[in-house]
Amino acid sequence: MEEDIKEFIGYYKDTKKASDNTVQSYKRDLMKMYKFMSIRGISNSSDITVTNINAYLMYLEKEGLSSSTISRNIASMRAFFRYLLKNKKIDYEPVEFVKSPAVQKKIPSVLTVEEVDRLLEQFGDKTVKEIRDKAMIELMYATGIRVSEIINLKKEDVHLELEYIECRSDRKERIIPFGKNAKAAMENYINNARNKMVSDENEYLFVNCKGGKMSRQGFWKILKIYGEKAGIKSEITPHIIRHSFAAHLIANGAELGVVKEMMGHSDISSTQVYEYIKTAKIRNTYDRTHPRN
Repeated sequence: MEEDIKEFIGYYKDTKKASDNTVQSYKRDLMKMYKFMSIRGISNSSDITVTNINAYLMYLEKEGLSSSTISRNIASMRAFFRYLLKNKKIDYEPVEFVKSPAVQKKIPSVLTVEEVDRLLEQFGDKTVKEIRDKAMIELMYATGIRVSEIINLKKEDVHLELEYIECRSDRKERIIPFGKNAKAAMENYINNARNKMVSDENEYLFVNCKGGKMSRQGFWKILKIYGEKAGIKSEITPHIIRHSFAAHLIANGAELGVVKEMMGHSDISSTQVYEYIKTAKIRNTYDRTHPRN
């Protein structure tokens, strides 16, 4: 079984060109299953039965794993056994009729529009650092890109005149527009601050005060400082800015499919969660204001 898992992982990595996160997730889930089965004397993939799979899922539940984690493990096993079946290494797929547990969608935390406005009002333009910080946060809220994507953004990825960026991650590429406020902040940074922080030899757009590549931790720290200055009491992270971007677009009538493309979601269900925020807001407003409620 262990050799089958190695072959499957190699297939997804080299042939399917899956992302590193996906490959590592498959490997982690399948090796956990392998250890469970081997302790019980099952060493061949072809010997695993539906009963064995159900016993393993009961074990995961007793371990206290969440429904979403168990669902992910089932998805990993299903992909693995389908691969083996396709390559005639097993006679049937033992996970075929196993149902994933119901996963309750967690509504993400978002900032209000007023909180975002307060946050973006905290930036000055007296120092190159302030100019850089404003450009980073304005661009993140304007595009909804991840912190890993913004720190890996290169100069050539930004098209100021046409007001869009090219974002590359997990072997995918997407085009994301931005508006006049982000454009003005970016122009100010590129023309008046970046050249004072680093030489043109550095390909990355955003750099730290020493001229090196901006780190995730550095970005988080900057965001936290300005959040505190803005008096925002709730937690503020790069991902909450990303959630706020999507939630505010949908609240103002943006189509789900368009937001999905800009966010880089592979499944529309990941984007639909922002509709729940809009619905919850409507419900709360109704409950609070309707005279006969």
